[in-house]
Amino acid sequence: MILIVDLSYKKNSLSFEEFVLPIASIVEKTGTDFNIKHFTELCEEDLRSSEKVILCGTALKDDEFLKHEEEFSWMKKINKPILGICAGMQLIGLVFGSELIEAKEIGMKEIKLKKPNKLFSTDLYAYELHKYSIKPNEDFEILAVSDLCVQAIKHRSKEIYGVIFHPEVRQRQIIVNFVEKVS
Repeated sequence: MILIVDLSYKKNSLSFEEFVLPIASIVEKTGTDFNIKHFTELCEEDLRSSEKVILCGTALKDDEFLKHEEEFSWMKKINKPILGICAGMQLIGLVFGSELIEAKEIGMKEIKLKKPNKLFSTDLYAYELHKYSIKPNEDFEILAVSDLCVQAIKHRSKEIYGVIFHPEVRQRQIIVNFVEKVS
């Protein structure tokens, strides 16, 4: 089962339909079971019963998740694949001690591959909607960049990935690859 985590400022916000449901739809089409939880309702049983975790993005001005970084320390202990999308990548970076940097991008952007990986293996054009990215520390490999910032990361010793762009918009195969190829 895939645990899909809504990082929006409140449960059932408009962002749920924009950033969470499209990811759930992609996961559902793979035939994989999933459970959606708002980050304020996550419990240990949710994490224990899931095989993988997807941390969803949020609206451009929604930074509420940043006030709850300590509630995600479980990422350091868990030994399950995690995919952080946009806000999810920012949160992964922060939990592991990386620096959040201003890097506003909106719209389509060229992404240059730095290192082939299980999620994607070529340059691509991706939909961006973020005002921050991360300056990854030594815990992470940089997988892809734009002319402005780091676009994709992987933890060096765990199956933890982050993409700052929104694959649910135009690169749905990235989410499918996470569900089917990352273990």
